Amino acid sequence: MPKLTIPISDADIRALHVGDTVFLNGVIVLGRDAAHKYLVETFIKGSPPPAEIELGEKLRDLLAGGVIYHCGPVVRKNEDGSWAFVAAGPTTSIREEVYQDHVIKHFNLKGVIGKGGMAGRTLQACQEQPAVYFHAIGGAATLIAQAVKEVVDVYKLAEFGVPEAMWVIRVEDFPVVVTMDSHGASIHDQVQAQSQQKLAELLVSR
Repeated sequence: MPKLTIPISDADIRALHVGDTVFLNGVIVLGRDAAHKYLVETFIKGSPPPAEIELGEKLRDLLAGGVIYHCGPVVRKNEDGSWAFVAAGPTTSIREEVYQDHVIKHFNLKGVIGKGGMAGRTLQACQEQPAVYFHAIGGAATLIAQAVKEVVDVYKLAEFGVPEAMWVIRVEDFPVVVTMDSHGASIHDQVQAQSQQKLAELLVSR
């Protein structure tokens, strides 16, 4: 499988199409509901207080050309104070639909990892940015954790708690599949349309 190094260029994103399987390498940021709400309300729609400005600059650097992962990990704290990931499975992404397009555009995001796909606002942002949605393997949390080679940092741990904190991790050969691309294609839309057509056919045949 081809490998992509983060930060990812526009050209590399445009070269991806739905169905492509790739390995991701580099630093990614974990973010779920609390993180997305915080990013939008603090840095996009709001004016960050002085105490948040430095973190905002760090996140802007991390996310520019970068990837955000919808994941609530299981972690272990080592004796030396460092962290290790025990499990790192994807969270259902559609919950972030109300925020994701804003985060993609504001932070120059190039990839979103999760499961289940997202809807029209995110797909439109992927075309304009460009960016892609990467589908991670649900039910393989322990396997995915093996791709996490280092916990670089963690933000908002005390405020958000372990599952919702913004963990910054370095990954090697993180396996994902492109299911929404920058050309307007979405496997999730295709599956839904096919399912609705099949249901209609079954109802007619009754």
